[in-house]
Amino acid sequence: MKGHIYYSSADAERNRGFIDDLLLQASRMEISLTLLLDVAEPNDEVDFILFRTRNPMLAERWESAGFRVINRSEVNRIANDKLKTFELATLLGVSVIPTTKVMSMLDLPPLPIVIKTTDGHGGGEVFLCQTEDEAEEILSKFAGRRLVAQPYIESNATDVRVFMLGEEVLGAVKRTGSDSFKSNYTLGGSVEKYSLSSWQEIEVRKIANALKSDYIGIDFLLLPNGDWLLNEIEDPVGARSLYATHDFSVAEKLLEYVKKKLEDF
Repeated sequence: MKGHIYYSSADAERNRGFIDDLLLQASRMEISLTLLLDVAEPNDEVDFILFRTRNPMLAERWESAGFRVINRSEVNRIANDKLKTFELATLLGVSVIPTTKVMSMLDLPPLPIVIKTTDGHGGGEVFLCQTEDEAEEILSKFAGRRLVAQPYIESNATDVRVFMLGEEVLGAVKRTGSDSFKSNYTLGGSVEKYSLSSWQEIEVRKIANALKSDYIGIDFLLLPNGDWLLNEIEDPVGARSLYATHDFSVAEKLLEYVKKKLEDF
């Protein structure tokens, strides 16, 4: 079995540890796995491409050429558009943060609000606005970009990221922000293992089933009363917090999943 891991050069540098583990586990499983960067084109003989970047158009082009892309392009398209994510969750009846497309100040919900670019990730391009002046500054700064606004919801800077492998829960972590309303682990927040309740498992499986995803992260704000609200879907999802809290190789689990998926196809 042959495959590629596709990254941009910049993302590959940040994710070197995961790439190394993928290559190590692949060698143990007799999978020929090679790293593909930037504008390089895939080898016609590969059986799959682990698509680790945010570029649904490229993923779709490779799918049209006959490659098995993991995740498929439609997952990449929805996960990297916060408005599409909100629309999907609403359609599925999943608890989600109310999200509004913003074209001007007239579109903003009551303050305080959180304004985001639709395609930002990793906690970047997310802004808490307490006043109209702050909101106007963000709209001006990102003029020409697609923006959404959400009501600010108090969560004590705490959220849950659920890692899904197909329709199964690979693991979950609770993330708590440090000196910020953002909880991202890569921004300095703390992280701990989290166990889902039965109703939470139902919600995440509903999302994964609808997306027909392979490997994604699903982020929920964790509210003080124990409820949660879908915030974002991550594709590609980083595995640092999962490695930090669980005692298995994420790369090994992912490749075992891919191998079984292709053998059953």
